[in-house]
Amino acid sequence: MKIPFQIDLSGKVVVVTGAGGVLCSMFADAMAQTGAKVALLDLNEETAVKNAETIAANGYIAKGYQCNVLEKDSIEAACDAIVKDLGTCDILINGAGGNNPKATTDNEFFKPEDMNHMKTFFDLDKSGVEFVFSLNYMGSLLPTQVFAKDMINKEGASIINISSMNAYTPLTKIPAYSGAKAAISNFTQWLAVHFSKVGIRCNAIAPGFFTTAQNEKLLFNKDGTPTERTGKILRNTPMGRFGEAEELVGTLLYLADKNASGFVNGVVIPVDGGFAAYSGV
Repeated sequence: MKIPFQIDLSGKVVVVTGAGGVLCSMFADAMAQTGAKVALLDLNEETAVKNAETIAANGYIAKGYQCNVLEKDSIEAACDAIVKDLGTCDILINGAGGNNPKATTDNEFFKPEDMNHMKTFFDLDKSGVEFVFSLNYMGSLLPTQVFAKDMINKEGASIINISSMNAYTPLTKIPAYSGAKAAISNFTQWLAVHFSKVGIRCNAIAPGFFTTAQNEKLLFNKDGTPTERTGKILRNTPMGRFGEAEELVGTLLYLADKNASGFVNGVVIPVDGGFAAYSGV
C-alpha cells in the first residue's frame, strides 16, 4: 500500500504562542519545514524575533512578534500584523503556559509538623495560583478567540493545545498546574464540539516527562544530581527515561495535517513513554 499523503502545509499560516521558549520554537521550526509560513509569538519580542530569524536563515518563512496572551488587545495587534505580513491564520498552536513557584508545595504529602517549616498547601499564594490558571487557560482561550475568527470555514483549519499528563492524574506538589492542564483538556473537547460545524478541528498533545527549564528544579539538585522525584518518575515510566523534545513533533504534525488526521477531533494524545499505562506493579 502506498502512503496516501505527505506532511505538506505549503501556503498555510501557522501561529505559535509561547514561541520564545525552546519547545515551542522547535514546534515553529518543524511547521516551517513543512512549507508553512510561521508566526512566532511571545511576551519577549527579542526572543521571538531571534528564534524566527534562526528558522528563516535556513530558507523558511518565519517572523517573530511580541504578544501578551493574557491581553486581548495585544493578541489582536499581533493578529493584524500577521495578516499583513503572512496572511490569515490556518493553524493555531496554543503553546504558552507554565507553572509558578508560588503555586507549588515543598512537600508531596502533608504532615502537620511541616507547617511553619516549609511551604505547604496552606501557604500557596493566591496570586501565584491565579497566574498559573490564567497563563495556561486564559492564555489559550484568548488567542483562540482572536485567531479562530479567521479560521471559520477554512479548509484544513486546526487548533492544537498543549495539555499535560497532569491532566489525567495530578502530580504531587503542583496543584495549580495540574488543575490548569485538566482545564485545557476539557477546553479542547469543548472547542472541538463548538467549532465542528465550521470546519475547525481542535486537539491537544499531553506530554509526559520532558526536562525543561520549567521543571528543572523539581527534577535535579543544584549539583546536577537527580532528585528523589526524578527516581520516582523513571521507575514509573516503562521506557525508563525522559522524553526528548523532538519526540513531540510527530504528533504535532499529525494533528496539524488534515490529510493525516482529518477525522480526528477532540482528542488529547499522551506522549509519555507509557507512564499513564503503568500501574506501578
